[in-house]
Amino acid sequence: MRTLRRIQWPLVVWLIVVWVLLWGKVTAGNVLTGLAVGVVLCLAFPLPPLELELRLHPVGLARFAARFVADLTVAGLRTVAQILGPGPLPCAVLAVPLRSRGDLMLTATAVAVSAVPGSAVVELQRSTSTLFVHVMSSRADAASLEQARDEVRRLERLVVRAFGTRAEIAELAGRPGTDPS
Repeated sequence: MRTLRRIQWPLVVWLIVVWVLLWGKVTAGNVLTGLAVGVVLCLAFPLPPLELELRLHPVGLARFAARFVADLTVAGLRTVAQILGPGPLPCAVLAVPLRSRGDLMLTATAVAVSAVPGSAVVELQRSTSTLFVHVMSSRADAASLEQARDEVRRLERLVVRAFGTRAEIAELAGRPGTDPS
């Protein structure tokens, strides 16, 4: 009985879906075999419990989506201009300390930053909540590099206000217990 409690059933269901997709047919045999494989994998390779504290804030989500689409467009055009333009391509790797500490917010921020053309997350240091971001810049001066850091921090604020808990939003704003949205 204790063994059954260690199994993460949502993960088993996902593994069943993947198993059936790999076989290409939905049959009782494929589903049962997928169930057996999923249970064995969960028992053989136990994962820590997933604490998903995701909240959807419609206004924050709309702001994030609008700004993200704008960022994608502008950064794509800027990247094309830099690649096709004359001269060397100035690049840098920046350390950007983030304010959010939650794994989900760090991951979502890293994914959003990497999706924008001209930037890529090289490393995420979980212990210090620091993103190391490779950026292409039109200039390699201190002001443009600080602007790139500010863009990452702005994207972090938008991500947290779109998906974070009230505590994460308040922590980001520096006002414990309040919701800045």
